[in-house]
Amino acid sequence: MTGIHIHGPEPDLENPTLVEGFPGVGLVGKIATDHLVEQLQMRYYASVHCEGLPRIGVYRGGDRTVRPPVRLYVSEEQDLVALQSDAPISSRAVETVATCLTNWIVDQAATPIYLSGLPADRDEADQPDLYGITTGEGDERLEATEVPIPPEDGVITGPTGALINRAAQENHDSIGLVVECDPQFPDPEAASVLLEDGVSPIADIDVDVQDLVDRAAEIRAKRERLAQQMQAIGREESSQAQPLRMYQ
Repeated sequence: MTGIHIHGPEPDLENPTLVEGFPGVGLVGKIATDHLVEQLQMRYYASVHCEGLPRIGVYRGGDRTVRPPVRLYVSEEQDLVALQSDAPISSRAVETVATCLTNWIVDQAATPIYLSGLPADRDEADQPDLYGITTGEGDERLEATEVPIPPEDGVITGPTGALINRAAQENHDSIGLVVECDPQFPDPEAASVLLEDGVSPIADIDVDVQDLVDRAAEIRAKRERLAQQMQAIGREESSQAQPLRMYQ
């Protein structure tokens, strides 16, 4: 059966924000969402079984519990839901996954924040630039922050791009955050910028990102294999932002 399978009690949410963490370039969305789940001690809420998602079981070191690769976590205190994913999504599945998830997000009256990396060659001393985009009336929440408008035309690919596309087609409210990141390796610094300068003010939450910066080398080493998988499947399947001229 496809759809969202609830595990445990339904949370009491008012106007929830959903943070999406599908793997993409630099793994910025995944690293940011994984950190959010850990820092806020979010509760495992539901498993995602949309058609086309890989049918694999995921387990962690030191824990016998096996769970599906795409999951939802919740913090009732923060009125927050996080989508955590441990596997790439094939290009054949992005449309069905986007439709399945969008239907659920709309049913929950949630405002999604979609996260994407923009491959960039930058000096290590420079902080990655962050930009914000919106669909529907998402700009009302984004304009209350200091996240700037993108300086050039661009596109977002992969499952994140499909989700934003669906929101734009149906005029649902959504926010997209695009951060400059390393095009080849996991980029915890870029993920920390997503959280500190984007997700935190938009969702009105407080997240300590210092651990991401302090453990950057460890996180890169742990996530490098997944980053290599994302490079191998190409830009059409990997969630990432690209200048529009690369598509023309």
